[in-house]
Amino acid sequence: MNLFYSPTIAPPSHRFDREESTHIVRVLRLKEGDQLHLTDGIGSLYVAEISQADPKACEVTIHSHTLTPSNLNTLHIAIAPTKNINRFEWFLEKATEIGINDITPLICAHSERTVVKTERFRKILVTAMKQSLKMWLPTLHESKRFSELIRNNFTGQKFIAYCETGSEELLQKIYKPGDPTLILIGPEGDFSPEEVKHAKKEGFVPVSLGNSRLRTETAGVVVCTMIQTIFATDLHSP
Repeated sequence: MNLFYSPTIAPPSHRFDREESTHIVRVLRLKEGDQLHLTDGIGSLYVAEISQADPKACEVTIHSHTLTPSNLNTLHIAIAPTKNINRFEWFLEKATEIGINDITPLICAHSERTVVKTERFRKILVTAMKQSLKMWLPTLHESKRFSELIRNNFTGQKFIAYCETGSEELLQKIYKPGDPTLILIGPEGDFSPEEVKHAKKEGFVPVSLGNSRLRTETAGVVVCTMIQTIFATDLHSP
């Protein structure tokens, strides 16, 4: 199944932009009468038929529409971009494939990268969404400094993944399935003691992700996998 994305879909027809049109007609060699699927990234799946195979402005006629409910397990990860940007982009791709709702690049005291190009990141999220056949595109927020983000109002569980003392509770032991969740993941040098102190004052609970010392991007993927697994198990429990 080929899945295409456009944030603005208005049945009964749709015209793709030039980039997607070229991909459909020139690369995939789809022609008039061929069927394809498209999503708006907010839960809708459309089944359509190509009515005009124009590589500059491909048009389709939409035949059906189904809505995928939003993931009730709302997960927001605020994570420090890595010095090697390829590793951070790997996290974005895998987090989208596994399932995540919100991502915020987090600028911390020990951050080695303080400037990020969110437009490129959004393209990676779109590609990962299409390849994994997801109907929900994660929201990528603009980068925020640690001190600013922890003061934002957030209704739900708030955790900070911290590995300095080793005395923190395991995330999987205290996480409550289904509740909106915000988790902070620090840079290669971890959060500073002052950051942890300030986060705790703002209601964040320090947690451990296990005995292994994980890279930043690995920690992000572990969190996604852990939360989604716990949520899915709870959802299907009798």
